[in-house]
Parts: sequence; C-alpha cells; structure tokens
Amino acid sequence: MRPRYRLAAATVMLLAAGLACGGGSTPRSQPVAAVIVSTTTAPSPPPVAPLTGLPAEPPTLARPVLAVKIDNVADAHPQSGINQADVVYEELVENSSTRLMALFQSTDASPIGPVRSARPTDIMVYTPLNRPLFAWSGANGWVRPMITDSNIVDVGNTPAVDQYFRSRDKVAPHNLFIQGYLSMLAAHQADAGAPPALFSYRAAGAPLGAGAHPVGSVHLEFGHLGGNAPVDYVWDAATGGWLRSQAGVPHVDSAGIQVDPANVVIQFVDYQLDGGIPVGQLVGQGPVWVLTAGNLVEGTWSKPSPEAVTQYTDAAGAPIALTPGRTWVSLVPTDGATITG
Repeated sequence: MRPRYRLAAATVMLLAAGLACGGGSTPRSQPVAAVIVSTTTAPSPPPVAPLTGLPAEPPTLARPVLAVKIDNVADAHPQSGINQADVVYEELVENSSTRLMALFQSTDASPIGPVRSARPTDIMVYTPLNRPLFAWSGANGWVRPMITDSNIVDVGNTPAVDQYFRSRDKVAPHNLFIQGYLSMLAAHQADAGAPPALFSYRAAGAPLGAGAHPVGSVHLEFGHLGGNAPVDYVWDAATGGWLRSQAGVPHVDSAGIQVDPANVVIQFVDYQLDGGIPVGQLVGQGPVWVLTAGNLVEGTWSKPSPEAVTQYTDAAGAPIALTPGRTWVSLVPTDGATITG
C-alpha cells in the first residue's frame, strides 16, 4: 500500500505592509512551516482458525464444530480422521482404557471413526464450543439423558442415521463410522454455532513461556488395570510434532500415518466413579504440562464453570502460547505423567 500524506499548516504568518511602525520598510513574506503526517496503516493480520491458530478463509471461520466420540481400543485401530481433527481429547473410561473426542472445524475428514458411546466427561469438554454437533453411539441408560439434554446438535447414530455406516474390515461394535465432516454439516448443521478459540498461540520467534525447558519424551498412564494405555509422546524435530505411541507401538491412522500433533496438553484431572464410570472433574483448577516446540511448559489449568473455556497459564500467570497447528489434550489422572527423556 502506498503511503498517503496530508499537509498541515502549523504556522502561516504574513506580515503586511503598514502593520509595522515606521515607514520605508519593504514587507517580507515569512516562510510557511509545515508538518508532514503519515497516515500509513499496518495491514491486518490474516484470519486464523479458532482451534488451530493457522490461517483460514473467512467462510471456514463461521463453521461449527463436529465433535466425534472415537473408539480407542486395539480392535478399533487403525482409526480414520484422527490426523485431520483440529483438536483431540483423550479421556479415561472403564478398565484403564481411554476414548477420544475429536473436534473437526477447519478441515474435512472422510470417513471418521469408529464411533463409540458417550460418557459424562464429554459434556464438560464440548459445552464451551457454542452448540457443536455431537456424533456418538449410545450411552448407559442414566448417561443418555445427560447427553441429549446438553447444549448440542445431536447427530448421534439415531437422529442422524443417514450419515452412519458399518465397515466390513472391523467387527462390531468397533466398525461404526460417519461419512465425514462436511457431509454431516450439509445434512444436519441446524443451529450449531462457530466455536471460540480454545488456546493462545504465539508468533514465530516469540518466547515459549515462563519455565519452559527442553524435553524429549513423556510417558502417560491412565490407570493400573491394563486397558489400551499407556501412551508415549516423543519430540521429532524433523516434523515439528510429538510422535505418539500407544501400548508400545506407533499410533497410526488408517492411512498408516503416525499421530504427531504440534502440541500436547497434559491436563492432570481428578476422576471420580459414578455408576462405575470414571468422570473427569473438569470444573476447577489443577496442574498442566504443555508440550510445544520440543519444550515443556508447566503451569495451571482453570475452568470456573461448564460453559467457560479452560485457561492454561504458566508460572508467571501468563497464558501459555501454543505452536499454531493441531493439538491433543490428554486428561490424565493426577499422577499419570512422567518425563522420560
């Protein structure tokens, strides 16, 4: 953009003849003092996707979230869509196993799954997302009303049966998939809203946060009953991501690509049993580890109400800024993580 200027007459004074006392003097024009004022404005930063911090086109920004509950036991692997999700939450379920909730907003994925049942912890995860679409496959009898009465667009396999299919390469109940993100939006978007930003992101070269220090790998445990855990994340400088392994083997999707998010948020959570189901206590506060750019930043997570977006702050009380890109959030039990490298 070419700079524009305006001429400001700061002092203009002409001394006319006859205003001065005495005769015979020749009037002189005094010089005009001018100030050049620049009105150049810096270009606006490009819009970014709310769940990744990456550049996005305006039509994409207004799209709602599709939250999909994804099976995570060995019989469900490899899964589809997990590497296209903007954010993936991992939560404890029964028998020290985990289940995923994948959030899609900035990019399409097709198909997505396997889709499995909901849990009470899900409600605290998706409530801040401004009425997202929620894809799930049933729940315990006392949990189902909690899900259907929450602030979602219900696209479970009953109300949105047109979007679900059974895969032939897996056995039930690990073979239920949905067609894809954009397909679900086209058929069942209803009155879902665009989500808020869930994280803070930093510009290139910006500091990582108070207390950041290099870490090579972290080990996560979700209990002591076996299940599909444990999980390991290893920093890979070549890809700029955290390579994920599960139960000692690389965690790959249906295309054979290993999960390697730019960020891993390890949120230490107290789980309480309700009807035999672990329920994450996500309202309140607790410690958090954030893995980003080959470093670990220790801090605090806080969420004052179910509707509030969880805040992550460093030791100085400043927001922890993530690397723009995809993020996995591990809701681990309070003693569930150790640094291994």
